[in-house]
Amino acid sequence: MKISAKEHYGLRAIAELAGRFGQGPVPVSAVATAQGISEDYLEQVLPVLRDAGLVHSTRGAHGGYVLARQPDQISVGEVMRALDGEILPIRCVSGEDALPCDRGGTCASRTVWEAISARVLDALEGMTLADL
Repeated sequence: MKISAKEHYGLRAIAELAGRFGQGPVPVSAVATAQGISEDYLEQVLPVLRDAGLVHSTRGAHGGYVLARQPDQISVGEVMRALDGEILPIRCVSGEDALPCDRGGTCASRTVWEAISARVLDALEGMTLADL
């Protein structure tokens, strides 16, 4: 499993917002400085999180981003899916998008992918921004 830069930086950015929850809108510049991430990159990532309903944005001199819900109500898995879609894009075990396979019943590697997928999803869904 590879974690994209978008997922890595997006998770760090939203974790920063979680750490400042209740303090009002956090400017992109403050998130960038605190996390050592380029403002330009955050300007691409944070709107994705906003479009997914995970953060709200406010414009203006006192604008910035805030979490849309309490930190304990947003799972890491939800953030990862918002940023890059499927968490584990293994086509034969990817839920509704799973592709039929001639070897489905006898494929040893499918058993491995199913076990890995279940454990990773359990870990990501079981962890919230409050845990970070």
